[in-house]
Amino acid sequence: MSSVTTKLSNAASVASSDAQALVAEMRKAIGSMRSLAVDFEKDGKSDKVKKLEEMVLEMVASYEDCMALTQAIKEVPGVYQPSDQPTDFKTLIESEINKINGASSASGQNHPLFRQFRESVWNVHHAGQPMPGEEQEDVIMTSTQMSILNVTCPLTGKPVIELADPVRCVECRHIYEKGPVMHYIKSKKPPQCPIAGMQLLFAHSSLHPFHEALTSVFLQSGCPRVLQVGKVVCDPLLLIEIDELRSSEPAAQNATNIEDVTDLIDEDEE
Repeated sequence: MSSVTTKLSNAASVASSDAQALVAEMRKAIGSMRSLAVDFEKDGKSDKVKKLEEMVLEMVASYEDCMALTQAIKEVPGVYQPSDQPTDFKTLIESEINKINGASSASGQNHPLFRQFRESVWNVHHAGQPMPGEEQEDVIMTSTQMSILNVTCPLTGKPVIELADPVRCVECRHIYEKGPVMHYIKSKKPPQCPIAGMQLLFAHSSLHPFHEALTSVFLQSGCPRVLQVGKVVCDPLLLIEIDELRSSEPAAQNATNIEDVTDLIDEDEE
């Protein structure tokens, strides 16, 4: 790797990390609005729920823009071509964003985060019933279910919601307890991701039958990735996604950090 490419990779890593921090805050805000909407629905305040729904839809659009920007920044070092002419990095990033958006099928009211919001509100009075316009057998994937690939650490067997220091591989996206996985990386040669095919299928089946299709590719040999110390980290979204998974458990639906959202709704009504 040339010195220019190395510097570019380092710069992209810093920039994408900053963007990920913003994405994480937006994800937290969406979660707070969802919790607040559930409380409003319980109190029969449908007008406030509707206002929150509009706010979430706008936030989700911004969230997706930031996610695309983060991914595009990561891709730049790989598509950069040295030239005698100055590189227009703005155009390069915009080109990558267009590719990412073109390949995405989640947007607007079909976005998992928005559907998760609507489903949470719907379940207040209609738990177990399909939402309007959806058949009972329709597969509804929440954003957290798509993001968290394994619900237990393959090295310790502990549920990810109970891990004291969770980390995730940036390449295969599997989650581990930090101490055990770092020891595994240093002692195992080569340190192939310890997720086995049957472990994957079992973990995902416990969440949703559709995961069987998603994980069938791993059934024979498990995850093929080789772990590296610098690529197994606690990324900005990991703790939020684990907290979302934890809060999806029964008796864990209390809203937190919702004061600012409430103020925004009240201001709009004045």
